[in-house]
Amino acid sequence: MKTKLFALVLFCSVAFYTQAQKSALLKSEFIYEEAPFPSCHASTVVETPTGIVASWFGGTDERDKDVEIYVSRLVNDKWTDPVSVATGIQHSTKRYPTWNPVLYQAPNGPLLLFFKVGPTPRTWWGEMVESNDGGVTWSEARRLPEDIFGPIKNKPVLLSDGRLLCPTSKEVEIDGVDHWQVYVEETTDWGKTWSISGPLNDGVKTNAIQPSILTYPDGRLQMICRSKENRLMSLWSSDNGKTWSDIEITNVPNPNSGTDAVTLKDGRQLLIYNPTVNYPGKWGGPRSPLQLAISSDGKNWKPVLTLETQKGEFSYPAIIQSEDGMVHLTYTYNREKVRYAVVNPKLLD
Repeated sequence: MKTKLFALVLFCSVAFYTQAQKSALLKSEFIYEEAPFPSCHASTVVETPTGIVASWFGGTDERDKDVEIYVSRLVNDKWTDPVSVATGIQHSTKRYPTWNPVLYQAPNGPLLLFFKVGPTPRTWWGEMVESNDGGVTWSEARRLPEDIFGPIKNKPVLLSDGRLLCPTSKEVEIDGVDHWQVYVEETTDWGKTWSISGPLNDGVKTNAIQPSILTYPDGRLQMICRSKENRLMSLWSSDNGKTWSDIEITNVPNPNSGTDAVTLKDGRQLLIYNPTVNYPGKWGGPRSPLQLAISSDGKNWKPVLTLETQKGEFSYPAIIQSEDGMVHLTYTYNREKVRYAVVNPKLLD
């Protein structure tokens, strides 16, 4: 009798948790069904005064010369057809792939789109375009200063003193060994002039890239980073990002795959990631399932919503919170499509 009662309680608990997850997930859809490219990756999402905008790179395959930056806008609850807004064309006989777009809406200013151009992540450089109409039309691409990449994968954060803090990283090879190092870049004029920090980790004992920046009520900042250590890594700043603590390994599993995180209006932190560990494979690890976890202190993370569980690649997510309080996220779906979802964070607990 006790065994049957326990089983019933367990079943009801699982059913309740599953239903709670479903109720928090308000929408899940593909941004497009057909596109002028077979492969896509590395999406980004932003809220503009005229609505939600997403971007990603698409082409034959990652690293191929025909990979371009595409944009789609959510208009009247429907996504517009993907439009190419940037290429790596240098002149009539030379072309490079583009990589890792990052959208940012400047308050009372333009919509900024940062991206990378070049043969590989070790040799790429930063470029940007701007839009003054919510992503309908775009400027010509402008190359960023030497050694400035712009935000490398995840969105920048505007600080109270007017500095736009851009989380970035560099991948270099020294004596045949990869070195991954995290930096921060700053601009106070929407990308016209820049400053850059020194590396925040040695790239030897700890390899980390693609940070997200979180904020806390006491003024501290936190960076959550992808790593090769089967765990996410973390750094802290108590002086508005001018200096940072030593990098530390968290207890959050990571298969050497991109993540993103956002500080919610209620002060909680929301992370989107693959909760797995590394294994030899094409993309460096199992990129399924994909889930959300929540934290109040940036150290203890609780899984609250699973977005994908089937076999495949569900990766390189982006996440924001809009003015109405809803959470919007995008991610790679088997390198073939970009998936968009909306979550009510009040139902995540």
